[in-house]
Amino acid sequence: MALSMRELGDYIREPRRTAQVSLRHLARLAGVSNPYLSQIERGLRKPSAEILQQIAKGLRISAEQLYIQAGILDEREGGSDVATAVLADPGLTERQKQVLLEIYESFRKENAGQQEERPQPGTPPAASAS
Repeated sequence: MALSMRELGDYIREPRRTAQVSLRHLARLAGVSNPYLSQIERGLRKPSAEILQQIAKGLRISAEQLYIQAGILDEREGGSDVATAVLADPGLTERQKQVLLEIYESFRKENAGQQEERPQPGTPPAASAS
């Protein structure tokens, strides 16, 4: 379940403070301005997946967990082997990982909708007009 932007900001702030990383330093690591990161932490801005990836990298926390908190990825029982594999692949850039995960999630959502429309096994196909 995705959290509110305020809760996402709190989720980012806590490990930053625990790691004793200043807002200014994390902003520099994430490639964003100080005011922008402050707005994210206060729940005033929704960061992109790319910014979340950079924040996670700067804090040395799971980008996947930040994606889940932001509602970009759905949390699954037992985790996702695909997401874990993509995030662990050293041959991909951070941007490529983000895009692959977004595409993967969009396909899963699309297929979940199609599952409801498919006929049950054993149901004869509809007759076509010839």
